[in-house]
Amino acid sequence: MKKVLILALLALPILFNRCSVNQQIAQAKALGDCRYTIASADSVYLAGTDVREFRNIENMDVTRFPRLAAGLLTRNIPLDARINLDITNPTGKLAGINQLEYKVLLTGQELFNGFLNQRIEVQPGGRTRVPVRLSANAYQLISDAKTRDAFTQLVRNLSGAANTQPSKLTIKIKPTLALGNKAINYPGYITIDQEVTNKILSGN
Repeated sequence: MKKVLILALLALPILFNRCSVNQQIAQAKALGDCRYTIASADSVYLAGTDVREFRNIENMDVTRFPRLAAGLLTRNIPLDARINLDITNPTGKLAGINQLEYKVLLTGQELFNGFLNQRIEVQPGGRTRVPVRLSANAYQLISDAKTRDAFTQLVRNLSGAANTQPSKLTIKIKPTLALGNKAINYPGYITIDQEVTNKILSGN
């Protein structure tokens, strides 16, 4: 009887870990069934300049923005923003994850990447807003003729400029599962295609 009890006690951590992993997988799968929308953006700066400064120009004339010109010379043009991502759960299951890796692409070119280390939870039929800080070096996007026009259009949309076409972003999310002290990446990415319009900047 004692041996059976000892074996049962030894097996408990394994069972709890397995249940925890299964629960995380179920919640991550529900997260994959959620709908994602970029609700707004704020605190958007390009080379230290508020993007609203670009609202009334047709192109980014570097002669008018010394920091942008300096960034082109040093190949370092910081782009910083905070986006508010709305996650809507249409399923009858709890959607959630403790950590996730993300990538944001513009015309197939990676614009942002990062790691969000916070609990995200969306109740069945509910919605949650998640603020995400983004930071990147935009030099490659500005200097490459293949992406320059798309990036300029994105900046104008973020600035709230009139008469713009929506910019198309692709957001890729990879949840991270916790197994004891180890982190296991969820297989594959949750891919979201999102249009960014000139109404996205907070305060417009």
